[in-house]
Amino acid sequence: MLYCAAGMKPVVEVVANNYFSEYGVRINIQYGGSGTLLSNLRVAQQGDLYLAADISYIKEAQKFKLVKETQPLSFLKPIIAVPKGNPKRIRGISSVFRDTLRIAIANPDAASIGRLTKKMFQDSKLWDSIQNHLEVQMLTVNEVANAVKLGTVDAGIIWDATANQYEDIDVVDEKAFNKYIKTVTLGVLKFSKKPTEALKFLRYLSAKNKGLETFRVLGYHPIEGDVWEETPELLFYSGGVNRLAADETINAFETREGIKVIRVYNGCGILVSQIKAGQNPDAYLTCDVSFMEQVKDRFTNILDISNTRIVIVTKKENPKQILSLSDLTKKNIELGVCNDNQSALGALTKQLLEGQGLWEAVYKNVRSQAPTADLLVNQILTGSLDAVIVYYANVAKVKDRLELVSIDLDQAIALQNIGVAAQSNYKYLTKRLINALTENSSKDKYLEYGFGWEYTNPDLKQ
Repeated sequence: MLYCAAGMKPVVEVVANNYFSEYGVRINIQYGGSGTLLSNLRVAQQGDLYLAADISYIKEAQKFKLVKETQPLSFLKPIIAVPKGNPKRIRGISSVFRDTLRIAIANPDAASIGRLTKKMFQDSKLWDSIQNHLEVQMLTVNEVANAVKLGTVDAGIIWDATANQYEDIDVVDEKAFNKYIKTVTLGVLKFSKKPTEALKFLRYLSAKNKGLETFRVLGYHPIEGDVWEETPELLFYSGGVNRLAADETINAFETREGIKVIRVYNGCGILVSQIKAGQNPDAYLTCDVSFMEQVKDRFTNILDISNTRIVIVTKKENPKQILSLSDLTKKNIELGVCNDNQSALGALTKQLLEGQGLWEAVYKNVRSQAPTADLLVNQILTGSLDAVIVYYANVAKVKDRLELVSIDLDQAIALQNIGVAAQSNYKYLTKRLINALTENSSKDKYLEYGFGWEYTNPDLKQ
């Protein structure tokens, strides 16, 4: 069940029929003003998808906890519509106030174009003045367009894409309206009983080689969109430290979206080398921001997610009495560190020790250089090393079997961030994966595995 803004009916109806022809899934559609539909949804709490002509309604739906995933589709611009030939010679907003003119607008409480019309005239200090010229307020943008077409009014405020559906309507392009372009947005309802099917149709409707092609043909202004695949595969690169904290969230994302996420966990030095050599993951989650810095020209929408401290880990009861970085220079210490060319942790460890003037003295005791910290943790657990330098997050779940020595230096903190590949064929799908990794349920997992949390929802900052 899709609740759809009336102005989007021409394109959505065609795409829904195409989808049924290809996949045998019927999309039941209820049309109405964006505001009216939202009010109905708050009461009914039923359905799968909500398409609003203005993203502000989707944000309201999120505030009321009605919508989970969202997807932009197209852009709409308000225009002045007049009957074919423009018989009253309306030239712009100033013409609307001639005494003899009859004007139609959509109801501000029912339709997105109505709400926007009111805002535009309020911003221009003209809302009170236009009241004397209003012939009628309609429930939907289509009703306003029909009134203009039939000549029962002399002008109406509608969307440019709506005007494109009528041969009997001419457009007066008011430049003052240019700053009021709105984004048509689709949302998956939280109470959907078929979220995976709903998300599949969302991907189809917003795919550049499926639904969005119909938008373009019918005179709408679509976004760029993802490439359509019935079961797309995302390539996800991640520093090894994130694996335990992120995997459960990614598993749930795969199930809900009905897609596949191919995960490559490794040292960030290795991953960055592969990216520089031409590999193109859809997303890259770092062990430390310094490694994103090396490939930042290849990624967009980069967000800080978490942090973790670098610690010294020894055998239980710390038999060698290692209490600081300088103690790692003692004789008869067998130490494990990550390789500084393959791993973010290795590079940070070397920088940390060099900053304290200890690198050369400590390096003499290094017996193991691993590409990831997991290997070092296994070695300390089996007793083959006296100490290792790893992230706290690597040992948070086994710390009762080991001894942890804090390093109280600002340089001993690693910050993890994530970005979407600029060349990804699935930018919007990848953004939804990142949204899942920054939700509170994912935050809880990160905290459980010994990370600190960095991400703050930008909507909450405003």
